[in-house]
Amino acid sequence: MRSLSDTLERLARLKSLGWEPTDAPSHLEALEGFGSNPGALAAKVYVPSLLPKHPALVVVLHGCTQTASGYDHGTGWSKLAERHGFVVLLPEQVRANNGNLCFNWFVPGDTRRGQGEAHSIRQMIDAVVSRHGIDTSRIYVSGLSAGGGMANAMLAAYPEVFAGGAIIAGLPYGVAATVPEAFDRMRGHGLPAPSALQSRLKAASTHQGPWPIISVWQGTQDNTVAAANAQAIIDQWRGVHEVGSRPDLEEKVDGQSKTVWKDARGKQVIEYNSIAGMGHGTPIDTALGDENVAPYLLDVGISSTLHSAKSWGLLRQGVEPLQAKTGGAKRPSVSSQEAKEPEGIQQIIESALRMAGLMR
Repeated sequence: MRSLSDTLERLARLKSLGWEPTDAPSHLEALEGFGSNPGALAAKVYVPSLLPKHPALVVVLHGCTQTASGYDHGTGWSKLAERHGFVVLLPEQVRANNGNLCFNWFVPGDTRRGQGEAHSIRQMIDAVVSRHGIDTSRIYVSGLSAGGGMANAMLAAYPEVFAGGAIIAGLPYGVAATVPEAFDRMRGHGLPAPSALQSRLKAASTHQGPWPIISVWQGTQDNTVAAANAQAIIDQWRGVHEVGSRPDLEEKVDGQSKTVWKDARGKQVIEYNSIAGMGHGTPIDTALGDENVAPYLLDVGISSTLHSAKSWGLLRQGVEPLQAKTGGAKRPSVSSQEAKEPEGIQQIIESALRMAGLMR
């Protein structure tokens, strides 16, 4: 067994990196009475203190083992919403549906239009739109991992609802229907050809366009969801946006590779952000002051939250981040082992609490 001093030292180090053993106190409100809720999901919402007329809405979907408030604390979505005046909706998985709190991104009954979890999220959106006067032309969705897969499912099943989406370490729509198939696809095995991927997207609804713009985020060292899935998501959406396999623009953003596809009118419709050396998780930048390290929330010096909001036109001019990127010392990143193994961290904490006599 670890010594108490060693255990407490590790706890202090994790805390200095922004990790907390439980969700930070949340300022999110529970969303109640939003419909029949066939997927039996929960939900939270954040409404800024100064709500403009006809604000935008961002739907944020957490990853496995995460909660709505914990993911929000890490990604900083509600803090950004407070300063820039948009609403955030955070659907939340419950253990009765999935023991690991994963959205069921691969289950046909949960991802088809009008069914299961996807329909519950659609009902949540309707409720928030009605209660807060949302501009229905400015609704967006972002999600990590299983939440990324569900974000893609929402974009596929309800493309008329969304103006854009950010899929982080996610998966293509309609590529798995069982647990073994889901794990194979996560590893990059058995992914369909681009033509089949595009057919599944078009079959998800009767929508004829315009289509949501798509942003894909992926770490090059992700051993949970293989990078082949990022390329498959791009291939899936190239068909409806009528763009070729070769990108129109390649550039560096915050030191990372960004690849862009433009439609015939010159509009950026698909972008791919490849994060060098990053494992499985959402890329954050703690130097901004809004974002916090936790398992699967990785400080790599680029914020998918900020860049997504910027690309969607949600940022007010003249409103700066909480902390300028040039100010203050940057927090060190959580190691890949700590980021990928929250269960091990939990065991360390429980051991320390038991040794301190605070837990049996």
